[in-house]
Formats: sequence, structure tokens, C-alpha cells
Amino acid sequence: MHLGPRLVVADHVAGKLSILDIRTGRTTARLDRRHLAEHAGFLALPRDRTAFVDDRAGELLVLDPYGPDHGRPAVEARVPVAVPAEHLAADRSGRRIAVTTGLGRNWTAWSDQLTAVDLAADGGPSAVRVRTRTGEPGVTFTGFPDDPMVVLRHREPGELTAYRHAELMAAAPSLPPAEPAYTLPLPDHDGHGDACDPLTGGVFAAAGSGVHRARADGGALVSADTLPWDVGARSGGRGYYLRLDAARRTLWSVVRGGPAAPGHWPDWTNDAWWHHLDSGRGGRLGLGPGLVFRLAVLAAHVAFARVHPDGDELILVSTGGTVPAVSARLPLPPMAGAPRRGGTPWDGVQRRAIAASPGASLVAVTRGGHGEVHVFDAATARQTALVTVPTPLDEGGHLALITPGDTSPSDPVGR
Repeated sequence: MHLGPRLVVADHVAGKLSILDIRTGRTTARLDRRHLAEHAGFLALPRDRTAFVDDRAGELLVLDPYGPDHGRPAVEARVPVAVPAEHLAADRSGRRIAVTTGLGRNWTAWSDQLTAVDLAADGGPSAVRVRTRTGEPGVTFTGFPDDPMVVLRHREPGELTAYRHAELMAAAPSLPPAEPAYTLPLPDHDGHGDACDPLTGGVFAAAGSGVHRARADGGALVSADTLPWDVGARSGGRGYYLRLDAARRTLWSVVRGGPAAPGHWPDWTNDAWWHHLDSGRGGRLGLGPGLVFRLAVLAAHVAFARVHPDGDELILVSTGGTVPAVSARLPLPPMAGAPRRGGTPWDGVQRRAIAASPGASLVAVTRGGHGEVHVFDAATARQTALVTVPTPLDEGGHLALITPGDTSPSDPVGR
């Protein structure tokens, strides 16, 4: 039986999660009282699995989106973790996972807990919690397949700290402090965005000064040259998101410029920044003013959702040629409760989530507050489906799009 893409739709405010067959619109599974940690997002795992943290229950859930089609439960594993979850990442095997904690609904950093998870431990999935540093740490993995290291990105003070996953799993009970095996300095206060390359073990941290790089070398963590945000004739701004298109060996980010005040967000400038890991080539493409944040990787495109008082749009950037180029700008229906001029684009307003699969040409975008997900085919630049869910998707909800056998696990950071 050939199974098409599965769309996972999470309403983290209402506590609902649905798995749908995009081709038919059929709901194959539904989870109630599950509040996804929106900032940490979904983590792609091998064998068409995906994972997320339930911020209310304090659990990491591993989903089998195709399980209900074969008589298996949609939830494959549940593991206790510390919350509020800030970021999560996996090693290249998908067996070992790390979850950091952040602010949650608080104004200052208060939690210093890191959870290490082994999904294939003797006796079943196991988790261990330790103490590191308070803040909003990002997380990636590097090192050898049989002895990977968990790498945390800290903001205040800026630093990369690396811990051997095996040593974290061997920690004593009662939340002992964990000392890093290696540290590297980063600029203070402005780290925002993480990616890693399972092929080479390289890890990447976005900061105001550029993309800082590190890798495991002989069991140690060593730094490499920083990649600048300024490329060619386009300059200014810094990246606020970072992810890997593993199939094309390309890092992507959104470089934001313009006035710093959140109330002036309609005047922010946005560029798609890209860097090819093997050739060293890179560039920037103008996306337009407003709010552009997370992006999604498709089979032959990268997609961005742009929010602006004059109208929202889905922007498709073709990656099939020698140099990426904007191939389509598709209007999105307005959101009641959308961000307005003079207010912030993220507090008490509706937002949009975006998701795609690197194994397909489909991309999904939510319409926050309306319970709608609009599905487009980048190959034709047309909308192909409108998915509705029984909750409003306040704050935009969150999405994952899975195609059987796609390369999503090659980007082993929660999105």
C-alpha cells in the first residue's frame, strides 16, 4: 500500500493534535490534552517518526504518523523530560535526544535543567536530568556515532558547551550539576538559531556577528571561521533562524534588518540568506518587509511565510538551479487578530506556522485563529488543499509534514 504525506497539526493552546492524510483530508489519529512546546517544535526521526515535548505533561512523545494505517498506535514512546522545553535535537541515529529548558511564560531565566534521552536503552526508553546553566540554550549534536556530544548554545554569557551524551545518561539521580567536557566562546546576548550537519559533525550557531561554526576533532570541540551575514551587495541585519537543507548541503536563515523597536515590525527588512557547505558559495535574496521567521525545506524549494499589514504571502525560492531564486509569491488569506502597526508581531496576536517535506513539493501554512491549514504545491505554485481542524489554531499552531522515506532526519534539530 502506497501511503502519501502525513500532516501533523498541533494546536498548542487548545491542547489538541491531529494526524491527517493530505490526499484525502482524512484524520487518521487525534490526541487530546497534548500541549506541544511550540518553541521547540517537531523533531524529525528516522523511520518516518517525529517527536515533540508536551509542555504541560513534561513528556517527550515519539509519534508514528503511519502507525494507525498499519494497526499501530500513533504514540510510539513517552519519556519524562524537564519543561518548559526550549529546544530539542537528536544525534544522527535518532536514538539519542537532548531537551533544553527555557523561560516558558516567565520574563526571566529560571530553569537550568537539561534532559538526555536514550530511546533504545535496555528495558525501554530512558531519560536523565542534570543541571547546566539558566538561560535559553539551543542544542545540537556532534562527535562520533557511538559517542556523540550534546552541544549547548548559551546567550549570557555567550558560549558553546559540549557534554558526552553517555556521561549525561550515567549521571546520578537528584539533578546533579553537569560539567562540560569542552567550551568555546560566543558573542554575548545575541545567539539565536542552531543547526548541525550529521555528515561532517559540524555545528552552527547564529549570532549578530554571523554564523559561528564548530566541530568535533579528536574528541575535542574546535572552532572554525565565522560565516558573515553580509554577502555580495546586500548587507546589514542578522539571522534569527537557521536550518539545514541536507539534500543540497545548504544552510538557510532569514536576515532581519531595519528599526529595532518591535512596534516598527512592518518596516523590518527580510532577506533569505544561504551558504553551501561544500563549495562555500552563498548569497542573499530580498523577501520583503514585515515578519518572516521560520522557513520550510521542500524537494526543490525553500518556503517562507511573510506577514505584513498590506497582505501576507507565501514565498517560494527555487533551489534547483545554480543559484537560488524567488520563483513565486502566493497571497495568503488575512487573519482576524493579525499583528498590527504599533504593536509587537508576537504578543497576543495570530501567527502562521509553516512546514514541508524535503521528499515532496508540498508546503503547508496555517491561518492562525481560523483553524485552517492551506496546502500548496510548489511545482505548480497553486493551492491544492484546504485542511480544517476543530480548534482555532490560536498563535498559529504548529505543523510537521512527513513523506515516507524523506531526508527530514538529516536535519536533526527541532523545528
